[in-house]
Amino acid sequence: MIHYSYSLQEIETAAKMIVSEAHDEKIWIFQGEMGAGKTTLIKALANVFGIQDQVSSPTFGIVNHYENEASQSFYHFDFYRIEDPMEALDIGIEEYFYSGNYCWLEWAEQIARFLPDQFFLIRITSDSDEKRTLNLQHINNAS
Repeated sequence: MIHYSYSLQEIETAAKMIVSEAHDEKIWIFQGEMGAGKTTLIKALANVFGIQDQVSSPTFGIVNHYENEASQSFYHFDFYRIEDPMEALDIGIEEYFYSGNYCWLEWAEQIARFLPDQFFLIRITSDSDEKRTLNLQHINNAS
């Protein structure tokens, strides 16, 4: 597990470090309390990947689709308001997960039983108004 602390002014550096540590993993799960900065971090990651689209939390639509200049697709999920995990299947979550595209998930614990066995876990903790700590871990439940 990798621990990394940063100030909000250093979020771009944190985002670049996450991209480097993720290696080839395409499923990224963001965990943290409400207001910890998950969406803010995803916006910084979008900048690193060259995404020009407006990045926002897909709380009501469940998923947002973004593309970068290289026509790579990125899917940003927010399962906070999901009441029945089966709703995730209704939107075709498995097709997204196995598409080979990046999938960034907030509140993934709401659909835990449908998560792939392998993913990159990003835990974000708010240390203060200006400081955050990340815990990064590659998860492989298949082995």
